[in-house]
Amino acid sequence: MDLASGIRQRGFRRWYERELLHCHVFLALTIACLIGSIGAFEAASQARESFNRWGNVAAIVICVGTGLWALRRYLYLLLYAETVAKQADCPGCGVYARFQMVAARDDGRFVQVRCKQCAHQWSIGT
Repeated sequence: MDLASGIRQRGFRRWYERELLHCHVFLALTIACLIGSIGAFEAASQARESFNRWGNVAAIVICVGTGLWALRRYLYLLLYAETVAKQADCPGCGVYARFQMVAARDDGRFVQVRCKQCAHQWSIGT
């Protein structure tokens, strides 16, 4: 979900919370892949038959590849959420995340917001 529709539907704070939860699912997948690759490596080192060994090597490759993809996705989503969150401070009065969305660009990645306290307008997005 893009920034504009997420803020419009849920508000900024809930959007930010949901983005953090979403990215941490990828962190959990990374940890699961790490554990799976360690287990497959252990099984491959103790396998007696060549067929079992190659199956475990394939499991290692799949776990490592999936883990690296999940780690990359985790870092991307986390940095995106943090970049947007750093822009949620009102430049006029300094209050955090108390704004309403005024307008959004066509791609949904930039939104124009207005502070509820001092009515200052600024842009948020990446």
